[in-house]
Amino acid sequence: MPASQSKTAPHRPIRLLAVAGARPNFMKIAPLMKELALRRDRFEPILVHTGQHYDQAMSESFFRDLGIPEPDVNLGVGSGSHGEQTAQVLVAIEKLLVERKPDVVLVVGDVNSTIAATLAAVKLHVPVAHVESGLRSGDRAMPEEINRVLTDAVSEWLFTTEPSAETNLLREGVPKEKIHFVGNVMIDTLLAHREHARRLDSLERLGLSPRGYAVLTLHRPSNVDSPDQLRRLFGVLSRLGDRLPVVFPVHPRTRGVIEKNLQGERINLRMTEPLGYLEFLRLLMDAQMVLTDSGGIQEETTALGVPCLTLRESTERPVTVSEGTNTIVGTDPRAIEKAIEKQLASPWPAGRTPALWDGRAAVRIVDILERDLSGRIGPSVG
Repeated sequence: MPASQSKTAPHRPIRLLAVAGARPNFMKIAPLMKELALRRDRFEPILVHTGQHYDQAMSESFFRDLGIPEPDVNLGVGSGSHGEQTAQVLVAIEKLLVERKPDVVLVVGDVNSTIAATLAAVKLHVPVAHVESGLRSGDRAMPEEINRVLTDAVSEWLFTTEPSAETNLLREGVPKEKIHFVGNVMIDTLLAHREHARRLDSLERLGLSPRGYAVLTLHRPSNVDSPDQLRRLFGVLSRLGDRLPVVFPVHPRTRGVIEKNLQGERINLRMTEPLGYLEFLRLLMDAQMVLTDSGGIQEETTALGVPCLTLRESTERPVTVSEGTNTIVGTDPRAIEKAIEKQLASPWPAGRTPALWDGRAAVRIVDILERDLSGRIGPSVG
């Protein structure tokens, strides 16, 4: 073919393999898949669900609630230790990469599936785009912190949600040109589904009134694995439950620990099964306060203007404290009780929404990938 013709030959779509493995990933992958679907002429997305989240019914409910398309591949890895999950995803993803030959692998967040897919890709010389890069708690005892640091070290595109993330990455030696401040895809999802969630009758079914209840989530080992610590925490939380309803959707692992270690203890909390995305969002929207050890919930409460008490010693999302509604109260029950009393006595101001948390993070991410990858893709064949 003459050179003049080859220059005008149409390029094939960019083959992008997107990986999700657990509930926190689903909220981040949803707006990206929606944006990629709008650009079918430029992208060939392949959605991989690793199956790291072992509650299949809950996994399916999140896909349904968020409008995520049926995964092209479900690896069905299931539960296991950190080493087992990471190893199984790595082996399975490697085979898939060899078979599908993507131009780029897109990973989100900090779960085991994230680091496993990243390692498999870079060893096969497939570039990686990491959404939610640069978040650092400074606590290397957290498995998620290890996953974040290692994923960022080898990714080619590092998409950040807040200014502190770029500071962290530059300090770790990441070239500035790889770092892109794009906003928060979690907030894309929240804004897209907020009105739908508001129409649910979740409060009525649970007998709750707006601003007349608290929401609790607990799952981190530092809070739930020690029977003594768990007993002290539940003492404080049950006293809060004497004053207003505390709704506690219980993670399956946490429920097992509670049943094993707190038999016969007074637990004055409204314990429920895990909730789907929309139902949980409905609860967050009108809570008087939220108590959590989750990272994503710190962001969601900031976007909603709902006070959040984070039951951890640090956060990888400092913008939720400096600009949002989040306070890090630690894990000492006395400090937690003091923070609860302060919140009950004088509600905090709503805070403000951080920069670029505007519902368009996914658009920015896909724009950058299209710009940077288009020149690398060869012309269509046939």
